[in-house]
Amino acid sequence: MKKILFFVAIFATTMSFAQNAYWAMEFKVKPHSEKELTEAFEKAFKDVKIKQGGVSFENLGTGSLGMTHRIVFSFTLGVEMMEKDAINPDRNDAFWSKLEYFVEQWGPSYSGRALSFQIGDTINHDVHIWDIKVKDATKFKAAQDQLVKDFKDDFAGRDVGFGTYDIGRPNGATHWMYLSGKDSEDHLKILDKLEKQPKFIKYIQDRGEVIDVKDFELYILKSKH
Repeated sequence: MKKILFFVAIFATTMSFAQNAYWAMEFKVKPHSEKELTEAFEKAFKDVKIKQGGVSFENLGTGSLGMTHRIVFSFTLGVEMMEKDAINPDRNDAFWSKLEYFVEQWGPSYSGRALSFQIGDTINHDVHIWDIKVKDATKFKAAQDQLVKDFKDDFAGRDVGFGTYDIGRPNGATHWMYLSGKDSEDHLKILDKLEKQPKFIKYIQDRGEVIDVKDFELYILKSKH
């Protein structure tokens, strides 16, 4: 696991075209160890300069099916995420050693691309993700982009995204939807509001056939961009 940080940086330079991508790894940690791992993550990335992309340490909440946390690396294909020597080797070793010590079970890992993504502000750390199977990704993306445009005031300040699971598809899902908010109640409020609007009903029709695989919440504990 200690080499993963460097692997991601190298992987991000091997593609010949630019497009946002990510790599995520889930795991289950021992009880009461989140604080120590969060501090270790913050220490490892404190002075790291990232050119494009970022890395986040996240708590998996409702709907996570057993795993408690995940680490996500986001980067631009064809662009170096960071210099090869950007991470202090001692801090890197300390973080991954601590992670290995506190992990009870390693979960799935997966990667893909963000086809559409609006970046919000820094206060919306609670995220709702839908794993789905999409019949026509082109049609879905067009409907998704129109939805964000039609409800730009409601989505203001929120991360809103649609992307692919290309490698290691969890439970057979082909795509994901991503929406950030302040907390669970905030997510319920915006869903309740949108579902009562005619344009939202049109969005459901325009995006084509979709099969819901599962949905879950997560909370971004720490991130570095």
